[in-house]
Amino acid sequence: MELGVVRGISYGLFAPPDPFVPAARELGARVVRAYLYWQQIEPEPGHYTWDVVDSLLDQLDGDEQLWVTVCSSSQWATETATDFLPPSPAHDVAAYGEFVRRLVEHCRGRVRYWQCDNEPSVPILWAGTTEQYVTQLRAFAAAVRSADPEATVVLAGMPPMDEDGVFAHILANAADDFDVFDIHLYADPYAIPERVETARAMMAANGYQKPVVAGEYNGPVPFELPAVQPYLMEVMQAAMAGVKPTNSTSDLTARAPEHDLMVALYERMAELPVEVQMFMEGCPPEAEELRHRWNARDIVVRNVFAAASGIRLTLCWNLAPEMAGVSLRYQVMAFMFDKLKLMDYDGGKLGVRYPSGEAFALTARMLGDADEVVRREVPGRPELFVFEVDGGRMLIAWERRDNVTGDALPPTAFEWPWPYGGASAVNAYGEQVETAVTDGNVRLAIGLAPVFVHPHDYTGTSS
Repeated sequence: MELGVVRGISYGLFAPPDPFVPAARELGARVVRAYLYWQQIEPEPGHYTWDVVDSLLDQLDGDEQLWVTVCSSSQWATETATDFLPPSPAHDVAAYGEFVRRLVEHCRGRVRYWQCDNEPSVPILWAGTTEQYVTQLRAFAAAVRSADPEATVVLAGMPPMDEDGVFAHILANAADDFDVFDIHLYADPYAIPERVETARAMMAANGYQKPVVAGEYNGPVPFELPAVQPYLMEVMQAAMAGVKPTNSTSDLTARAPEHDLMVALYERMAELPVEVQMFMEGCPPEAEELRHRWNARDIVVRNVFAAASGIRLTLCWNLAPEMAGVSLRYQVMAFMFDKLKLMDYDGGKLGVRYPSGEAFALTARMLGDADEVVRREVPGRPELFVFEVDGGRMLIAWERRDNVTGDALPPTAFEWPWPYGGASAVNAYGEQVETAVTDGNVRLAIGLAPVFVHPHDYTGTSS
């Protein structure tokens, strides 16, 4: 299995390109994903600038693989004129194909995965019809394959809901125009097996199968939690009502339509439920601790479910903020996603690793060489989740509980057949867990946090 990270929704767009691959490498990421925008690379017809692209390529040492999401955003070449969002159809599909060909040719042999935009079922991420996306994907795939036949073409990511049947249409009409199907594993992690099965069924309905990868995942996010919805509804309505047809790079720190409502929400922080507080900048320490631990567990759980569903590549959203030292606390998108970052800046350089970053590093170390992960159901105990890795060389176990209160409950005694003379165990928080091996069984206490159990001499893959 390969674990990787997404840098963010931009690279070198809002600030000069910074070196991030070394930090990702230290986390154990084997694949790094970065976004590039048409306007960045071809700011005028026929005029190409390679500074940002070369800054990205120069960070590669040959061990990691690069995934580039190419966004069709241009101030001159697309139906919606912008240097950021939303990407939109090209005025001239042939010109788009030539741009992609030149980009891939420049990077030939250095980029493993090329992705045609992202989540075209989301309006801010694609300002065109589904048919126009299929047309552009066809040109994209042809350009990539002509410039670098060894590269992999990735279909734009499918979010948790296939809104308006967008992906059903794409999969029915673009079977020959991609190599792997990217699905984004947000929302309920326990629904991941069903999500993967649905993706495969959608392809099967059209008579084919291709590998499924997870180009994004992470959690928790506010829309998962019923307790957050009453506080978020009015803010989201204001944000949607004030949505501009385009978002340029100059809009990042502009006053958002929901600004006043977010200010009012922050003024009430002390009286809000902890499930709301934990997504807010400067929240009480106990709320921050709750979210950190939840996030750490979530990263492990999502990867385990993905691996058990046959996914062999997952990319965590996201590595770090778009820029150092910029607070966007009064923007609802920051409330939704800002705290998913694995790392942060320290003196202008990526140096702060959050608990989620530690959990990612642990998961990459433990699952990085896994070939097979299989769930073993426990009769009469549906709340227990037990997985064997590669026929039993490692065990992963936890008990499903309420994510707000369950961490404080007493642990549950657990035992499982174990063919080794001893065992070591570590949970999602990086804490060592006591084990005992007697009569061919390993015994330990488990709770809400997944526990990796392995023989004493196994330390995982090196990062």
